[in-house]
Amino acid sequence: MKHAIAKPVAALAMVAFVAVMAMPSVSAAGAALDPASMSWIMVSTALVMLMTPGVALFYAGMLRKESVMSILGQTMMMMVLVTLVWITIGYSLAFGPTAGGIVGGLDHILLNNVSYSESTVEAGLPDLQFMLFQLTFAMITAALVLGAVAERTKLKALVIFMVIWSIVVYAPIAHWVWGGGWFDEHLVSLDFAGGTVVHICSGVTALALAMVVGRRGSNIQKDRPHNLPLVFIGGALLWFGWFGFNGGSALAADGIAVNAMVVTQISAAAAAGTWALINWFHLGRPGVLGMVTGAIAGLVGITPAAGFVGPVEAIVIGIGAGALCYAVVALKHKLRADDALDVFAVHGVGGAWGALATGILAVPAITSDAGADGVKGLIYGGTDLFAGQLITVGVTAVYAFVLSFVIIKVIAKFMDIRLEKKEEMIGQDLIEHGEAAYDI
Repeated sequence: MKHAIAKPVAALAMVAFVAVMAMPSVSAAGAALDPASMSWIMVSTALVMLMTPGVALFYAGMLRKESVMSILGQTMMMMVLVTLVWITIGYSLAFGPTAGGIVGGLDHILLNNVSYSESTVEAGLPDLQFMLFQLTFAMITAALVLGAVAERTKLKALVIFMVIWSIVVYAPIAHWVWGGGWFDEHLVSLDFAGGTVVHICSGVTALALAMVVGRRGSNIQKDRPHNLPLVFIGGALLWFGWFGFNGGSALAADGIAVNAMVVTQISAAAAAGTWALINWFHLGRPGVLGMVTGAIAGLVGITPAAGFVGPVEAIVIGIGAGALCYAVVALKHKLRADDALDVFAVHGVGGAWGALATGILAVPAITSDAGADGVKGLIYGGTDLFAGQLITVGVTAVYAFVLSFVIIKVIAKFMDIRLEKKEEMIGQDLIEHGEAAYDI
């Protein structure tokens, strides 16, 4: 008898749930919200959030065993700091009403006028949800930078740097590209999910920091990655999360989101395969570290283009990302800077390639469906887009590098920004955290 009653009740409940989900939700202010898109962006936000711990594990495996807890601790600190800065002022500077196209206003300080029931930023999504999704992008951008100066930079200096950097570097660039700033208003340029905002910005910031902080001791540089399975797990989490990173940047549960996820997978695979082949010919064997790094290079390369290209273009972007990033990693010993974990080579170079490739390969039919009517790549005669991408890449790189260089130089005037040589040899884990990753 209980089962006889339970089945119809369960069926009615399911019908009611489907009916509610199918109906447009209307907020108290009258703005229609889209439950399907809201659900997808909730999932995407969680996926992108997972990428930051993924970065920490990926980096930790490539360092010495004496530096594991330090990179995990630094990453955790970035998650805390960026969250607090973002909700206090960062989101307002990035997405508040524009002040001359340079930076957003102060209307949304402490999330003032950022509603959970009203959609003014993107149709169908509450402003508060859009804010949270964008927070995860700010968070991972900061975390990516850490790899360049791992094993020798003091946590206190990084904390001060990242607070200032989030406000004066990341937020304005996000505003220029996504928040109604001058790139958005005065250039024909496209950045679907953060090729400039996340990857060029983090890559050149990492280069500036590495130049100022200085090189690690030669004996430390010669140490091999201590835990490649950890690198693989971190890389897998990044690849997994990238479906939310790129697919979620459609800001809707639609065909463009599907396309973004498909080309993301294709580009990562093409880049990983390219890296493995070059490795094979160059060193006589394909390394697992190289394949994982190649996949991430492909993910970086497709990020700005994911909503504007198809599968064939994704293959081209992936091959280019794998080859270019491999070349820069191979030549890094000639650089003045000790970019410990190749942040500039993979994210700076990969992001720049992806942005320029968007200007070359953007497919008119896909860009129109993505809301950029009439915008087309160079191979389709779209010179305006390619010119816009060149300007966007150049200005972003110069601005991020110069400001980052100045910020860390000023901080260095007031405090020691790196460990002493003896402390570096002992390892940051014990020196700054009093903890070890392995109790053996």
